[in-house]
Amino acid sequence: MTLLFEGELHVHYGQFYVESRTGEFFDGLTDARGGQSNGLCGAAVPGLLFLTTGLHTGNVDLTVEVLDGPAPVGEDWEEVVEVSFRPQTAAVRLVQWAGEASWPLDLEPVDYRVRYCASGMDRARAKDTRLSGEPPLDRYLLQLWPAPPAADEVVRETSATAAYWHEHARTLPPPPTPEQRAEARRRELLERERAHREAARAAEARRWGGRPPGERLKRVNGGLVLARLDRDLTDAIEQLDEATQRAVAVWLARRACDEAGLSGLDWVAPALAALGDGVAAPPFDDHAAVFDRLHRDARVVLTTVPSFDGRHDRISQQHAALPAVRSVAAGDPLAAALETLFHATVAFGSGFPRLHAEVRRGCGRRSARWVSRSTPGRST
Repeated sequence: MTLLFEGELHVHYGQFYVESRTGEFFDGLTDARGGQSNGLCGAAVPGLLFLTTGLHTGNVDLTVEVLDGPAPVGEDWEEVVEVSFRPQTAAVRLVQWAGEASWPLDLEPVDYRVRYCASGMDRARAKDTRLSGEPPLDRYLLQLWPAPPAADEVVRETSATAAYWHEHARTLPPPPTPEQRAEARRRELLERERAHREAARAAEARRWGGRPPGERLKRVNGGLVLARLDRDLTDAIEQLDEATQRAVAVWLARRACDEAGLSGLDWVAPALAALGDGVAAPPFDDHAAVFDRLHRDARVVLTTVPSFDGRHDRISQQHAALPAVRSVAAGDPLAAALETLFHATVAFGSGFPRLHAEVRRGCGRRSARWVSRSTPGRST
């Protein structure tokens, strides 16, 4: 005989465990008695013994020992049950309720017959709680010896407490097999991943004005701002053919310069006229050069507007409008249209709704109609 544990063990909810599994500690605890004839030692889940005491909360006397073979059952034990058990991992532990404390049990990875003996269960159940310093109420013996697997068995039953748990166990269905548990975990993981993807898509849709964006829209500079500001208009432009998207970009660049009072300048007008060819003519082919020209031109009257999003008190219309001319040359026609719309929106500031209304009215027109609307110097 080898003594593995002897002393007092704290229990809560009338439970302690022998645990040897690779999964989560709490996984399968409620299934441990399923399909058994005894309710004191649950062994229906591989690698787990779920042991029940009469005492609800407090310390019980416990002895755990390994035998070479079955020994006679002592007459002083009022309740005796037997189950089969095989460790599933190299580490086997005696565990308090909720894993509050544990002790290693030196067990070989072989099949064991387990005998669980108890005395004083009714007395302990009636007392419910044993406080520190009070005399013992119930005691337990756990014996293990090598033996082939066999059905669980109630060897001796004398108490109402044991009878209650035995009857309870007999109402429970057998637990899922390890394969069924693995499949359930797999499905749970897949469902969690699906729910995560759905939540991410919903969050992205909210971020983009109520609908998830296409890949082209995601790549547009200022696309997110426009989508949150006016998603219906953004979608309307995205649905246009590429020639019309280019025409919209040209019209918007000219409209922004009209609004900023720049269209008639001798270095702006030629660039606007060249937009139909989809190029940024000098000085608009150089970001720094165009703003340097703006700052050096004494004819320019700088005007400001409140920002379209209310985040800034005043925005320079001229500094906002000039990048719209350069945006027309973007490689993707959708990017050209939307980036130009973004800069024009900034140039209009808090008055952007009238610009968006003009664009919305024109989105159903053919490309040629947009071209006719895009004559330099015109605002409608």
